[in-house]
Amino acid sequence: RKKVLVLERRSIVGGSVVTESFGENFQADSIHAGGSLRPDIIKDLKLSLPTATEKPDFISLQPDGNHLTLNEESIKRFSEKDASRWNEFVRFMDKAASILDAAYATIMPRLPKNLSLRDGYGLLELGLELRLAGRKDMLNFIRALPMSAQELVEEYFESEIVRAAIASVAIHNSMLGPMSAGTGYTLIHNWLNRGGLAHSNVGKAGEITNALANAVKSFGGEIRTESEVTRIRVENQIAKGVVLSNGEEISANVILSSADPKHTLLTLVGARELPPEFVWHTQSIKMRGSVAKIHLQTNGNHGIPDGTLCVAPSVKYLEKAYDAAKYGEISEKPYLEVTTSENTVSIHFQFAPYQLKNSDWKVEDEKIKNLAIETLSEYFPNLNSLISNSHVITPLDLEQTYSLTEGDINHGQLMLDQFLFMRPIPGWSNHKTPIDNLYLCGSGVHGGGGVSGVSGRNVVKVLK
Repeated sequence: RKKVLVLERRSIVGGSVVTESFGENFQADSIHAGGSLRPDIIKDLKLSLPTATEKPDFISLQPDGNHLTLNEESIKRFSEKDASRWNEFVRFMDKAASILDAAYATIMPRLPKNLSLRDGYGLLELGLELRLAGRKDMLNFIRALPMSAQELVEEYFESEIVRAAIASVAIHNSMLGPMSAGTGYTLIHNWLNRGGLAHSNVGKAGEITNALANAVKSFGGEIRTESEVTRIRVENQIAKGVVLSNGEEISANVILSSADPKHTLLTLVGARELPPEFVWHTQSIKMRGSVAKIHLQTNGNHGIPDGTLCVAPSVKYLEKAYDAAKYGEISEKPYLEVTTSENTVSIHFQFAPYQLKNSDWKVEDEKIKNLAIETLSEYFPNLNSLISNSHVITPLDLEQTYSLTEGDINHGQLMLDQFLFMRPIPGWSNHKTPIDNLYLCGSGVHGGGGVSGVSGRNVVKVLK
């Protein structure tokens, strides 16, 4: 039986999966809008968590108020042909997501290292899963991964509004535009984590981490908040313990880090403890945060429907929003995703690049708040007059408050050269590091990105 100690830098557990109060009667999911863990994790840990009784709506906002809800009936108003293709698209996406889920459940071998027998079994199971998917779906899945979201949606739909709404989910949390190669993969990834297009359990992100914290305690583990780890103590390439910000040293036989790989390896361990080539690869991990969050406290009469709403008029609009970020600028016409929880309106803002060319995030928070409100007010004209308080989370806040290097919510971009056996870096995809007894288990490793619990579940398989 192992003695487990969880160390949390902030006063509340959960990292970026938290529900916080930003003032009296002003509460919101800080970064991730709700989320859900994989069913096997909920079952194994005997977690009691909210389950959505029906799938929430995903709505593309239209200036005339005639909003598009992504379902067969609503799509019909925009295109009869697209409505007839909708169910086949959903069927394929569900199948593609289940194949990706099987890949995420497989511990990736450390290619190009020699395969162990254990690695071989994992890949054999994945191969079987692919065979069971059927030849046509398997080929379409493999084909979809390197495609752009634009190419993928164009194969199914003719309406620009339908295409753009789906493509927006592909670029969510990514420094990519819908015309970028590999956004077929990110669309499937986000579909898998959300269980479709819309977020589930909005307003309840904190319940997920509270349930996990309660599970730790019920199994005899200990959690300490306000305990920032500033260094991982290493002797002869072996992790021996951690040092806290107050100077306290804690010895440990095994250390699991859910911080991002760059922070864990380059800051907590330090480059001098690691092989030069490994350091170079770690430094080369693409972070590139491009997201801001704006939470608005209203009197509750905002008139914004439940579900996940997007401002995505066309694929070209989304691509132009991305263009600004490529040059280190804030999108003047941003892609927004909006969720509500009681009187709080939460706006996910893209693109807000961490690296600004001609400014500084210490002075730009007011600008993105105004841009977000102005953009959303085009669809809900009364919104501005209903706001009594607001809270802005910039990419710099994501780094400083939530410890996300470069404000990257996924601990490293989800891209074709940073997924499967290349995540976090080639040759180190099985949670291990060059430091014995130190393992990675955050979003930056294989299976991570978003709320799922997958990388934490998988590291336990490695330790068994």
